[in-house]
Amino acid sequence: MTDHSRWQAVQGRDGAADGRFVYAVTSTGIYCRPTCAARRPLRRNVRFFDLPEAAEQEGFRACKRCRPAESISPDATVRRVREVCRFIDQELEQGADGAPTLAVLAARVGGSPHHLQRTFKRLLGVTPAQYGDSRRLARLKAGLKQGDSVTEALYDAGYGAASRLYERSNAQLGMTPASYARGGKGARIGHAITDSPLGRLMVAATAQGVCFLSLGEDAHLIAELEREYPLAEIVPDRIVLGAWVATVVAYLEGAIPHPNLPLDVRGTAFQRRVWQELMQIPAGVTRTYSELAERISGNPGARRAVARGCATNPVSLIIPCHRVIRGDGGLGGYRWGLDRKRALLAAERERRAMFG
Repeated sequence: MTDHSRWQAVQGRDGAADGRFVYAVTSTGIYCRPTCAARRPLRRNVRFFDLPEAAEQEGFRACKRCRPAESISPDATVRRVREVCRFIDQELEQGADGAPTLAVLAARVGGSPHHLQRTFKRLLGVTPAQYGDSRRLARLKAGLKQGDSVTEALYDAGYGAASRLYERSNAQLGMTPASYARGGKGARIGHAITDSPLGRLMVAATAQGVCFLSLGEDAHLIAELEREYPLAEIVPDRIVLGAWVATVVAYLEGAIPHPNLPLDVRGTAFQRRVWQELMQIPAGVTRTYSELAERISGNPGARRAVARGCATNPVSLIIPCHRVIRGDGGLGGYRWGLDRKRALLAAERERRAMFG
């Protein structure tokens, strides 16, 4: 089904569409069946997913009214992939340390491991192993937010040893598990604000790396940071952050091609894949949302998911989401305005032409 036909099914509450897809509403963070009796959202706030699990991979929660996760798809391939997801979830519930192997999963649902890997990635945007990692991480975060100790949360989430979690915390969680718990409680975040060619610039960081970067007025920047980490200790810190701030400013002034700095960010498995692809785009080069979607999931139609991954990037400039444009050559959106996006791209192209 095309997005247009899916939207028509949602508007008409078409019962034949139940199980064929779910729709998610970005303004509420909820996903539903096409027949859900809830008030219809604005089209611009709607995204479509082939599977409920795909919506959950991107942070959406199931509607308690229509229970979309319980819908049954008429498509046998979709049912097999959903069965794999349920099996991985069951293994994690029982304390398994890692997702089952592809061979085990393929034997359970039929077909070859290679075909299962390819189909799973096409429908969810991640591999079975990555799905298992993200589900285990979600269980850990839920435990920490409920007030469990780090030890209780990590073992309940299926990490067989503390070292298995801490060795990957920078890449997956952002901060350490203790720092992430309950809105950044226990984390110390320093911030510095300075002038830049694009206006007032804030760089904020933990001891591990930059966790937040934004442009705007001073009071707005600080309020943004406090909303992101409501329970962290947030302090001014120009001395320690001076070199990192200078690096970002040097990039904006055209002195260096890219601000290579350590990062301490968190996101879903799909968001991290989007951010990794963004980091591969050379300065002065652009990619379309569809091209990135094709590289990440094999499905160019997933461009809206890629756009959302760009929009939720907490350290724009370092993770260069400004290098992604629309398929027709238009700039698309940018959190700090199209004038700044246009200026960034023009400066990068000029440096690329000058220095190669």
